[in-house]
Amino acid sequence: MFRRAFWFSAGAAAGVWATNKVHRKIQQLTPESLAAQAANKAIGAGHKLKDFALDVKAGMAQREEELGEVLGMHAPTDPVELPARAHRAALGRPPYTQHPDHSYNRNEDH
Repeated sequence: MFRRAFWFSAGAAAGVWATNKVHRKIQQLTPESLAAQAANKAIGAGHKLKDFALDVKAGMAQREEELGEVLGMHAPTDPVELPARAHRAALGRPPYTQHPDHSYNRNEDH
């Protein structure tokens, strides 16, 4: 008698467990649930892509800094050593001014 009661209750528990498992799986396969899952995965992929882009940008800045140090591009420059055009630009004058006697039209016949 106890054996029958044990197996009956074990079978009933297994049936309830299987029913709940199937019900949860069916709920996951509804269109609304699938859309929510896809949206969550898209958001997660977007975050991963953003993190990757930030890592690339940080790596580029670090490498640019290393190259600048190696090439000596971060050395302070003396205004006297600047070329004339850069010196005029630094003083606020336009670097290229048109001379009144000379036309800079490249399309004119010579």
